Order: sequence, then structure tokens, then C-alpha cells
Amino acid sequence: MGVALAKLAQWTTARHGAGTLEITPLNEVILKEIITFVESFIYKYPQEAKFVFVEPLEWNTSLEPSEFESGYVVSETTVKSEEVDKNGQPLLFLSVPQIKIRSFGQLSRLLFIAKTAKLKEAQACVEANRDPIVKILGSDYNTMKEDSIALNILDKITRDDDPESEIKKKIAMLLKQLDQHLLNHSLKHISLEISLNPVTVKKDIELLKRFSGKEDQTVLESIEYTSDYEFSNGCRAPPWRQIHGEICYVLVKPHDGDTLCITCSAGGVFLNGGKTDDEEGINYERKGSIYKDLVTFLREKSPQFLENMSKQGISFNEEQQKEKDPLGEAPKKEEAAALHKDISGSDKRSLEKNQINFGRNQMTKRLEPSLNRKTTVNYKQKSAEKIEEVISDSSSESEEDEEPPDHRQEANADLPSEYWQIQKLVKYLKGGNQTATVIALCSMRDFNLAQETCQLAIRDVGGLEVLINLLETDEVKCKIGSLKILKEISHNPQIRRNIVDLGGLPIMVNILDSPHKSLKCLAAETIANVAKCKRARRVVRQYGGITKLVALLDCAHDSTEPTQLSLYEARDVEVARCGALALWSCSKSHANKEAIRKAGGFPLLARLLKTSHENMLIPVVGTLQECASEESYRAAIKAGRIIKSLVKNLSSQNEQLQEHCAMAIYQCAEDEETRDLVRLHGGLKPLASLLNKTDNKERLAAVTGAIWKCSISKENVTKFREYKAIETLVGLLTDQPEEVLVNVVGALGECCQEHENRVIVRKCGGIQPLVNLLVGINQALLVNVTKAVGACAVEPESMMIIDHLDGVRLLWSLLKNPHPDVKASAAWALCPCIENAKDAGEMVRSFVGGLELIVNLLKSDNKEVLASVCAAITNIAKDQENLAVITDHGVVPLLSKLANTNNNKLRHHLAEAISRCCTWGRNRVAFGEHKAVAPLVRYLKSNDTNVHRATAQALYQLSEDADNCITMHENGAVKLLLDMVGSPDQDLQEAAAGCISNIRRLALATEKARYT
Repeated sequence: MGVALAKLAQWTTARHGAGTLEITPLNEVILKEIITFVESFIYKYPQEAKFVFVEPLEWNTSLEPSEFESGYVVSETTVKSEEVDKNGQPLLFLSVPQIKIRSFGQLSRLLFIAKTAKLKEAQACVEANRDPIVKILGSDYNTMKEDSIALNILDKITRDDDPESEIKKKIAMLLKQLDQHLLNHSLKHISLEISLNPVTVKKDIELLKRFSGKEDQTVLESIEYTSDYEFSNGCRAPPWRQIHGEICYVLVKPHDGDTLCITCSAGGVFLNGGKTDDEEGINYERKGSIYKDLVTFLREKSPQFLENMSKQGISFNEEQQKEKDPLGEAPKKEEAAALHKDISGSDKRSLEKNQINFGRNQMTKRLEPSLNRKTTVNYKQKSAEKIEEVISDSSSESEEDEEPPDHRQEANADLPSEYWQIQKLVKYLKGGNQTATVIALCSMRDFNLAQETCQLAIRDVGGLEVLINLLETDEVKCKIGSLKILKEISHNPQIRRNIVDLGGLPIMVNILDSPHKSLKCLAAETIANVAKCKRARRVVRQYGGITKLVALLDCAHDSTEPTQLSLYEARDVEVARCGALALWSCSKSHANKEAIRKAGGFPLLARLLKTSHENMLIPVVGTLQECASEESYRAAIKAGRIIKSLVKNLSSQNEQLQEHCAMAIYQCAEDEETRDLVRLHGGLKPLASLLNKTDNKERLAAVTGAIWKCSISKENVTKFREYKAIETLVGLLTDQPEEVLVNVVGALGECCQEHENRVIVRKCGGIQPLVNLLVGINQALLVNVTKAVGACAVEPESMMIIDHLDGVRLLWSLLKNPHPDVKASAAWALCPCIENAKDAGEMVRSFVGGLELIVNLLKSDNKEVLASVCAAITNIAKDQENLAVITDHGVVPLLSKLANTNNNKLRHHLAEAISRCCTWGRNRVAFGEHKAVAPLVRYLKSNDTNVHRATAQALYQLSEDADNCITMHENGAVKLLLDMVGSPDQDLQEAAAGCISNIRRLALATEKARYT
């Protein structure tokens, strides 16, 4: 086993400590074989399974104590096996998260407990115990050579006086057999392993592009790369994915299916998780089998592709033959030459291993595609190790933010003089002594580092590596100079990515522990810049940066007046400010928000919120605003009296501070208690006054968002009416960006629930701009504007204006929108429109295909859409002619099909719709035939009074049919209805009594007929 792990398993390299197993098919094969061996050990070799290891196998497990059951003594954080050695020590001991196991029997049991996590546990065990034979049989076996391992082990066991020598001998043989099996099995896997390269993949994609198009006879509708940027090695995958052997990602649209997001790698082609919702990244996780090439993959996934391929077979094969021209071999030779050049000094075995695995190939030259440096091999190896350390730990986050293309200075371009001057300074940095280095750093700072040309010049001439390496020196002046430059140039998105690639972040995180406050500040500010890219945020968390940044917040003093601070206190405040700045950037990640909370960041942020330093308040409020998207933070903000401070700072003169305070209120005001706190602390007036300042659109969006959420409470709406905010909101319905409009319309939708506010909106001319917004495409805006128009339609005067502006037709057209929320909101808005329109029946019939459309929406799977459509049908069915039309369109069977639901909102409106539809023709009978009556009776057991009233009315209508009365009686409706006759709701009383009366009349008629 030791030989297989050392020679065949594919390990990463790490700057600190041992490497980890790479995520490769070969490693997965090795781990699965080891799992199979260990799982069966306890049954095949029960005596050997009890053998106690010389040293325990130790690793960090993901298993919880609660997962261990019989045979173990379990506490909250520890687990001990009941099975012990001769000294009474347990053979399995878990102290979360570390586990120690001392026998094969316990290893077998652990894998059974792990269930689906057994592969993860096996990997962790192998990584932590690189030479397991030594721990199992003793340190004497540490010096065994591959060719004589079995003989040496047997020789030592023969000379051993240990009474368990026979068992040791058996285990040694079994481990030798496992080792041989792993070697043979792995070599078989390697011989079958697919090895694609960028040239082959590119040819296949270009070839498929020629045969793609909208025409039916083409093999595909479209095929395109997810990234337009091609690295110098031909790959389009990001460098941190290239080390896994990934070449590029393509979006393929077959004629007969949805768009597929495909990964092309050295190991083959497979379907990945597709585009992520968050910032349009890619979920790199494999979602199926691996295929040898792109064409084979598409043949399997698309029957239409297979069919059209057979039709296009001749021409496609001819093109493929052309592509296999000998000239195509040239790039491969160039790649091979580059590979030999990059791995100079490595032995033949290492080269062969790299040729087998494309991912390994990329590890030796990974810096070239992303940084293209003219530095020594030693520099490249050092930087590569840093990258390996950064990306060795997987994360649930998508890999990177959407990024601009990587700009490079062209070789023949006219470069500015600064470029060459910076190049000279970098040479001094590389080769000079301490004094020369400090002078060179100072000289470099004299350049305009905010200019992109200077930023990229430092990178292109290898300055970034030097600056990062200087951070690891013991000279404080060099560190300060390097960080000052890195802080300035890291505003550039490309530089940020390069710093992450070069492993600069872990070094900066370590500097946060420095006793020098200036170093702490500069490191935190640089981290704040770099952490604007998602991958950097993950790295900061993985290297313990969140805890260290939270600790910086504790440096600040409680003084609220800047003039009262001494020099030392001012430095402490600056340290805290920089820490808050870095946490603000990091807090855009869900995992980091949780890490900040666990590190005790919230109480410190709350304390800093009381300061009067505006430059401190901005990052503190910014961090709180980001974190307020989490429920735990919103509860803490409400309980921690944070709202009062946020409201206070709304009156600040700093626009950025006002914006973040308003945004924090927007995030938290979903909660009713928080809305009340904003009102009680006087926050509504400053929000209303900020509406008049429209020049800063980001602030305006935050303020209107806060007003929208606060308007959910009626008491707040009354206050906004006093402050004339509704008139101002109406004025913002035109000439504003969508992010402002969404909030403005949302606020008006809440305000217009009251009659006085509807009148204000109408008198201020707000109806027309609202109707005009119904033709937009923004989903959130359409949901809000339909709600606002529907609220206005309750007033007859406003309804006349809406009808005149063709607003009802626009609402009806939104029923075709693909988004369920828009459909539902439009259907709800139609209800008051139909109810308050003049000659509503004729208006509804005037929409060609409108009634058929709304009936077909009853086939939706969305409960909110169904409830809203049922409510609309209730209003439509008031007109007998329209009721006849929707009956012909099959409304009865569709409504009956929905009867078996537990959703009270849907029950309420469904029962009302059934009640209305019963008044036409033989619909009562049809509802009974479609089994709608018995489920309706069950509605009477609901706790919702609205459901009771609507159901009683529906049952009253249905009870006009004798068969329905029988069904109601059989399902116990009479007893339930009798209880409702005493209800204080008069409509419910009458409907319940009427239904009982019809059932009773039928019973009397039946009894009379029996005797006559």
C-alpha cells in the first residue's frame, strides 16, 4: 500500500506541511480499492481485525459523535469504543474533530458508519498517514525498499519475539497483496485513461461550429465557449482549474434539449453543474459520466445530434480527416518542447507521470497562462506552491467573480517611458541590498500607481512576485513599502487575481498578527481590495483571516470625539477602521458572514457603530448592511439596539454613510418589530427628506428600498403621508434607473392599500406612469407595478383612468410572462379591475383568447398562481356569458382537479370560484362527477374563517344537486356545518344553514318516497 500511494497516487505540493490528494479519477480508483479492502477485512480476517496497531492512525474526521451507536460510549464531543486493548485503552477514540483508530476492525466499522462520506474519510486518513505500514507494523519498516519490502518484513517478523508474530506476518502479507493489487489496478486504469489536449479540443469545437446553426439539418443549434480569453497554452479554463486538467468550458444548445454546460478536460468530457445564479460563475462539479471526446458525449445526450450526424456523416468525416493533417502535429511538438523546458531538472519518471496526467503538466507551468512572467524556474516553483496551498481546500462558493479580460502590453506596442523605468526598479528590487530595496520601493511609489499602465507594468516585468516575496522578509521597512504599493495597485481587478494566484493573501493574513500597527493597517487595506474577488474571500477565510480581522476591531477605543484621541489611540482607531474595511469586502460571502459571527464580530461592530468617526462608520455600517441578509444578523440587529444608531446616521452629511444606513434598514425592515423601531426612533422623517435628493442614484435606491419595506406597516404609511413622501414617490416614477423604480413602485403599492393614498396618487398623476411601466421586462419591477396598479384599481375613478390607458389589457398580457411571480401578481391585479370596471363582462370578452388563457393557467404547478387565477375566475364568472365561455374551455374539471390541496389561500379562492361556477348549466352536477365535493367538505376542518365561509357557500351551491347532497352527508358535512350555523359571520351562517336545509329536504323527500 505504501508503494502504491508513493508512486501512483497523485499528490499536490504545499509550501507548509504535507500535500493533499488531487481530485483525479486515478486517485478515486485507488481510494475505492482501499475502502473495499478495509470494509471486507472484518469479515474475511476476524482474528487479524483485532490486531492492535503499533501507532494509531490519526486524522480529522467530518463525522459527528451522534452518528456512533451501539459498541461506543458517546458524549457530546467525544466517542470511545467499548473494544479496548490489553491496557484498557479504546481502539477508537474521537475528540471532535480528531479521530484515532488502532485496529482494522474499528476501521471497517467506521466506514460502515460513514456511509456516503466513506470516500471523504478514506482520503483524509490517507493524507494524514502517508506511510500507514509504519503505524500498523512499526517504525522498523520505514526504511523498506520497494523491491524487497515483503522479504524484509517477513525477516523482521520471523526474528520478532512478539507472541502475535503470526498475526503480524499475515497482516504484512495482506498489505503486500493490497499494494500489488493497487499497482496493477492503477496501471490498468492509466492505460485506459483518456488524454485530450487543448489543440484536439479546439479542433473538435471549431469543426462542430461549422456544422451548427438554426437550420434543422445542422447537428447543433449553437456551440460557444464560456470564455473568450485563450491562454498561451491553448486552455480557456482559469489557472486554478487547469491544475485539475480542465481545458475549457462550452455551452452547447442541441436542437432537441436545453443548453448544456460542458467541461472539456484532459481526462475526457463531462457535464458540469452549469452557470451559477451568483455573478454568472460556473459550478465546476461533475454531474455525470466522463466521455472520451465531445462528439461521443453529444451522441449520447442528443438523439437529434446522432441523427443529423449520420446525415452529415460524409462531409463531417472529410473535415475531420483534414483536421488530422500532419501540419496539425506542430502545436503538439511545441507543447512538448515547452514542457521539457518548464520541468528542467526533473527526472524521467516525473516527466512520464506528467504525460499521463494533463493536470500534472499544468501544475509545472501554471503561472505561464495567468502571469506570463520572465522569471527564473525557482520563482515559478515557489509561486506554484503558493497557489497550490490556496486552492487545495475546496469551497462551496463559485470560483471567481465576473472579470474583465486580461489585458497585456503588446510586444510591438509603443510603451510609455514609465514602463521601462519601472522595469529597472524591479531589477533593483530583485538584486539589491536592503538600502537599495527601500530606495527602489520609494521611487516606485513616486509613479502614478492609480494609472493602469503603471499597475500592469509592475506585473508584466515580474514585480508582483518580488513585492509578495518581500512580505516574507524580516525587514519592516521593506514590508511597509511593498504593502503600500500593493495596496494601490490592487484596485485593478487583474492585479487582484494575480495576487491570489501568487499566494500573496496567506502572507498578508499572517502579517495581521504583527505587533506593528502600520503593517496591520496596510495588510488589512490590501486584503480589503483583493477580497473584492470571490476566490480571494474564500482564501482569507481558509487561512484564518476572518478571526484575525475581527480581532483588529477590538483595538478601537470608546471615545466618540476625534479631538480627544491621543496619537496611540488614533492608531488603534485606524487599525480598527482597516479591519472593518477588510471585513466589509469579505462579508459578501455567505460563509464569511457566518465566520464573522462565530468569531464574535457582531458585538465589536455594534460598539464601533457608536463612534463619531465617519471614516470608521462607513465600513462598519457597510459590513452590517452586507451581513443583514442573514436571519441571524437581522435578529441581532433588532435586539442589539442597532436600529437607533442607523437612524441617527441617516442625518449625517456623508452620502455614502446615509446610503449604507438606508440599505441596512432595507435589509432588516422585513421584520414588523424592526419597522416599528425605525418609526419610534424617528427614522421615517430623514428617509422622507432624502427622497428629495435625487442626484446620487445609489443612495436614492437604498432610501426608496428602506421606505418600501417600512411601508408594509400601516402606522408608517400614515407618517409618510404626513411627510408628503407619497407625492415625492410619484414624482420619481419617471427618469429613474430600474433599481430605484422597483423600490418606488413597491412603496406605492404598499401605500395604495389605503383610500387616502390612492386619491393622492391619482391627483398627482401617478396612474399613467404606473401603467406605462407595465410594458417593462424587469421581473421585480413587474411584480411591484402590477400590485400598485391593482391597489389603485380599487378606486372607481382610478379604474376609469387605467381602463382608458389600456392598462387592463397590459395586465392580461402579463399572464403570458414566463415568471410565476409576475403571472400571480398580474392575476391578483385583474381582480379589482374586473370588479370595478364599467361593463366588466364586455371588457373581458374583448380580449381575444383572454378567457382561454386564464383557464389554462389552472394547469400551473405554482400555488400562488393558482390562487390568484381562481380569484380572477371568481370575478369573471359574475358575468353569465363569460361563465359560459370558461365552462366550454373546461374550467370545471380543472378546478375539480385542484380540490385536494392543503394550502388555505388556494382553498379559499378555489371554493369561491367553484361557488360562482355552479350557477351555470349543469356545472353543479359536473363538479360532483369530477369528485370535487368530498375534498371541499374537508375544508370545513380548516382553522381559517375565510376558508369556512367560501367553502360553505360552495357547498350550498353544490347541494342543489341530490347526488352532491349524498356525498356531503357521507363525508360528515352536516355535523361540521351545524357548528358553523352559530358563527358570528352572517354570510357563513346563511350558507351553512342553506346547505343543511338542502340536505335535509333531500332526506325528507327520500323518506317520503320510501313510504309511498
